[in-house]
Amino acid sequence: MEIIAGKGARLCECRSSELQDNPFEKVRVPARYNGCHLNSFKADPKHESQKLALLDTMRFIKEFPAIDQGLLFIGPCGVGKTHLAVSILKGLTERGFQCVFYEFSSLLKEIQDSYNPNTKTSELSILSPVLTTQVLVLDELGASKPTDWVKDTMAHIVNTRYNDRKHTIFTTNYFDQRQGNEETLEDRIGVRLRSRLYEMCRVIEMSGSDYRVRFNSRGLNQA
Repeated sequence: MEIIAGKGARLCECRSSELQDNPFEKVRVPARYNGCHLNSFKADPKHESQKLALLDTMRFIKEFPAIDQGLLFIGPCGVGKTHLAVSILKGLTERGFQCVFYEFSSLLKEIQDSYNPNTKTSELSILSPVLTTQVLVLDELGASKPTDWVKDTMAHIVNTRYNDRKHTIFTTNYFDQRQGNEETLEDRIGVRLRSRLYEMCRVIEMSGSDYRVRFNSRGLNQA
């Protein structure tokens, strides 16, 4: 497969070969999501929301960057939120756009691990691609305990990208409406940050049972 970078410049043959082996190395997509593509997404026919989410994903890829908002995928585990988010990164990366994937908890851990007790600062190199990439996927938003530090860090990332008009795609298992005794998304990330996401993203709510549970015996996976 021919790989083109930027405005059509061809990568060197050795680098092309490396990227063919792992085409999303720089995007940081975990290996377990290598099989996530638009054509491998299996929408549950019992849940129209999954089919609509697929159509919205395809539209986002096709129309980018001529769109105003990012996306916020909301739904229970195993309905395909991460699958669709990764599919967006693959589609846009193939078109030459800069993309980065991070799991919410992993990003926070990297920032914490880079903390320097002497200067009381974290390595800017950790946050730089998160703040500047054209498209950021932040997976499992709200997964970490919402301490003041977590809220402040997320507010910095989200507000910076909002002010710089960068597109961000979020996935979360937390709903806006309380589900039984479960916490809401606002409970997990705070009122101010949830309010900002209303401006930044269009909500795509997905329903359904856990695909991984239903098809585990067949070796299939849909994140």
